[in-house]
Amino acid sequence: MTTATIDLINKRISTNKFDAARTLSDERIRQLVGYASQAPSAFNLQNYRFIAVRDAASKEKLKGLAYGQPKVGEASVTFIVVGDMKGHEKLAAVLEPSVKAGFFPQEMVGGWVGMANGMYSNAQMARDEAVRSASLAAMTLMIAAESEGLASGPMIGFDPAAVSREFGLGPDEIPVMLLTVGFAAAGNWPRKPRRAAGDLVTIV
Repeated sequence: MTTATIDLINKRISTNKFDAARTLSDERIRQLVGYASQAPSAFNLQNYRFIAVRDAASKEKLKGLAYGQPKVGEASVTFIVVGDMKGHEKLAAVLEPSVKAGFFPQEMVGGWVGMANGMYSNAQMARDEAVRSASLAAMTLMIAAESEGLASGPMIGFDPAAVSREFGLGPDEIPVMLLTVGFAAAGNWPRKPRRAAGDLVTIV
């Protein structure tokens, strides 16, 4: 049976043309990020954050760092999706609400922290985890946006060093992608065909 969620997945497109006259409120932006925060992450690290670029001057600055792509300025908001390579250093604090809720024993915290510190002492592993977590959160935000009648488009066409510098990212943070969100304008491409599932899966 086709569900509403499957319908959203099947109809979502990466939007390039937005209605620049329509805006999103602070509350709606926070709500979208709240949905994104429900995405899974290893150890429940939640090692990502979002910079919501919404005012005209900031969008124009970001547009310049994205090679002048109009959608950065036309979308109601363009998120800089940021992965944190040192998220594991905050794990004890991140787990505290689960301990207080009573379903995560305090004695397990030290074990998880030790495992995470061991794994992510490897710089490549830490970077990979930051990209993974931020990407899962971004996809969750896109599906949530689609469910609310909004359009979205993930972007890798930008200067990451310049974005990090101009928008104050820390030395251990990565601008994983830009994510435009707003209201679709006319002229977007239809959904492009996908490869067949049989070409993508090996069942063993």
